[in-house]
Amino acid sequence: MRILTTASIIALTAAPVMAGGLSDPIITPAPVVQVAPVQMTGDWTGGYVGGQLGYGSVDVGGTDGDGFLGGLHAGYQQDLGTFVVGAEADYDFSDIELDGGAGTIDNIGRLKVRGGYDLGNTLVYGALGAAHADAEVGGTDLNDWGWLAGVGLDYRVSDAITVGGEVLYHQFDDFDDSGVDVDATTIAARVSYHF
Repeated sequence: MRILTTASIIALTAAPVMAGGLSDPIITPAPVVQVAPVQMTGDWTGGYVGGQLGYGSVDVGGTDGDGFLGGLHAGYQQDLGTFVVGAEADYDFSDIELDGGAGTIDNIGRLKVRGGYDLGNTLVYGALGAAHADAEVGGTDLNDWGWLAGVGLDYRVSDAITVGGEVLYHQFDDFDDSGVDVDATTIAARVSYHF
């Protein structure tokens, strides 16, 4: 009987602890910290400078060539609400070699107008303009002006920095009075600083 009484007292004393009695600690969840998203203006108006790195493919009178290119660009654009217009100059040093050692395209400079659609942090645009190329073909240094057309996209990663890409088609008819037409397509990744 004494064992039964002792067991009953232990069971009655332990019951509140097992049932979540007063001795249980109260756990409160930690407060959730809210991080505000980066707010960007979405305004594309202003000047910018930057650099590009890309690849070019050319056809010089039936002789193909390709290689890398890279350079600098600078421009100004005006955000008109839905549309953005602007002008840009860029210059690429290139390492484009023609098949069979027929020659090289050494550099390409461009003056272009741009017009695009403002999607907030993204700008999709088209470009038209003039291009100037220096080449060495058959041991002779040549240079000439032509025209270009293309498309591009800029994405704003901050108010001051954009990244993007651009594809341009160039055509030079009767390059430097040589009787040879030159067609070139370039694709480039771009980074720009806006001020």
